[in-house]
Amino acid sequence: MRNIKDTLFGFIFFLITASFCAGFGILIYTLVEDLSLALRFIALFLYVLFVSFIFTLIDYIRRKNMIDKPLKDILRATESMTRGNFNIKLYPTHSYNNFDEFDFIKDHLNNLAQELSKNEMLKSDFISNVSHEIKTPLSIIMSYAQALNNPKLNEEDKKKYLVSLNNACKRLNVLVNNILKLNKLENQSLSLEIKKFNLSESLTNQVLKFEELFEKKNINLICDIDENLYITNEESYLEIVWNNLISNAIKFSNETGVIKISLHKENEEYIIKVQDFGEGMDKNTGMHIFDKFYQGDTSRAKEGNGLGLALVKKVIDILGGSISVESQLKKGSTFTVKIKEI
Repeated sequence: MRNIKDTLFGFIFFLITASFCAGFGILIYTLVEDLSLALRFIALFLYVLFVSFIFTLIDYIRRKNMIDKPLKDILRATESMTRGNFNIKLYPTHSYNNFDEFDFIKDHLNNLAQELSKNEMLKSDFISNVSHEIKTPLSIIMSYAQALNNPKLNEEDKKKYLVSLNNACKRLNVLVNNILKLNKLENQSLSLEIKKFNLSESLTNQVLKFEELFEKKNINLICDIDENLYITNEESYLEIVWNNLISNAIKFSNETGVIKISLHKENEEYIIKVQDFGEGMDKNTGMHIFDKFYQGDTSRAKEGNGLGLALVKKVIDILGGSISVESQLKKGSTFTVKIKEI
């Protein structure tokens, strides 16, 4: 609408100005009517030259401020961004309600630079965190592998070292697999295999995989899973969600604790809840719980790598669902997943 108004205003202004100049030229011509033809031509020529100069000057100033300056600012900003500097700020020429095309480009470039700057920081943090997470198990592997070369080492210590080596290798394997999964999910290079399946059965099977861990910590498992709930979705993706949520609930539950897992259907949504009554988390941790490598409880860092919930969030986003968490310190956490048919 604004472009139409500007175009209409410009057209009317140009028409009135051109008509006025032409009329004034005719007036001058009539005023010098008594002069010779050559003098009348010179007078009219000088008038046209003067008017042309004035309008050329006005157009030059207009172009300088309205076109050339914004273009130079935009070019400088894009050149800066190509060199990896995203700390730019372009200021619009007009107020927001009167933005022209250059102002919108500046605004979009500001937003783009801000997003790229965030991505660059996330990339740096990601590389730093990956390096740190890989370094820890590698150090353990190198240390115990070197210790195992000691010919004086007794059998009992050898067994302990081998267990530690095995655990470090498992942790490294889980970390690499999670990084690969997350990378594929973010680049959407994993193909979706959408099919109709029994969601109740799928969730129950995943719960049963953790039977040994439940028994090891003497956890009381309470399941409230509606039977024979079928859904058209991506089963293998959802298994990533259930595995991570259940393993987290076990990890942060106390000995002889309680974990509740439920599945119900409300209207068109399938609602899955995984609740534990263990450590819980504060508000700040809850705000970052789905960030890559974030671990609110550093005392349990050895039990994970901070990628599990980032994977869960990415999967839920891809499948068009939602996930939320309610938690209190020392009272436990409840993760609620809502999914629909695809």
